[in-house]
Amino acid sequence: MNSPYPSILLENAVNEFAKLPGIGRKTALRLVLHLLRQSEAQVEDFARAMVTLKQEVKYCACCHNISDSEVCGICSNKSRDMSLVCVVENIREVMAIENTVQFKGLYHVLGGIISPIDGIGPSDLQIASLVERVKSGEVKEVILALSATMEGDTTNFYIFRKLQPYDVKVSIIARGVSVGDEIEYADEVTLGRSIMNRTPFDESYRLIGK
Repeated sequence: MNSPYPSILLENAVNEFAKLPGIGRKTALRLVLHLLRQSEAQVEDFARAMVTLKQEVKYCACCHNISDSEVCGICSNKSRDMSLVCVVENIREVMAIENTVQFKGLYHVLGGIISPIDGIGPSDLQIASLVERVKSGEVKEVILALSATMEGDTTNFYIFRKLQPYDVKVSIIARGVSVGDEIEYADEVTLGRSIMNRTPFDESYRLIGK
């Protein structure tokens, strides 16, 4: 079968771009052709940035956010409220919440949510380290800010049960973010209000999304 590409080099490059999430082969081809129109120096800068990112990026020892140092700029910022921790799925949610300029506490990045169908269980996430942070006694409130999906609510409930033995308030963002919505796609006003209008978490939230 003849390849639709005039060059095996072009095809190989398209194949690599098409492996990225949300990138189809047409978009991959457009990106590759764009890079071909750039100077060699520009393409080298692009490639170098990706390699350097992979080799040198760090994860905050405290919250697991992506960082250039052992402890991220948020966790090391003494003006933040150290007693307030917002639990999110990944760094995209950290960026979305920071853009609201309304949250002044710290974060805890789980690295995903519980999803048995995808083979992701509690031990695959940064839940144990969250419990350790709460055990230290400095955290007074944990805000659960996971997406309003069945998987998100399952994770919320699991964390809630894990934190019950400790003297910490557990709250959940207001449902201004609709059920089924992803946090990172909520507009800044809605997301900001959802955090500010958070409500105490109780076992009734286990039924949400079912």
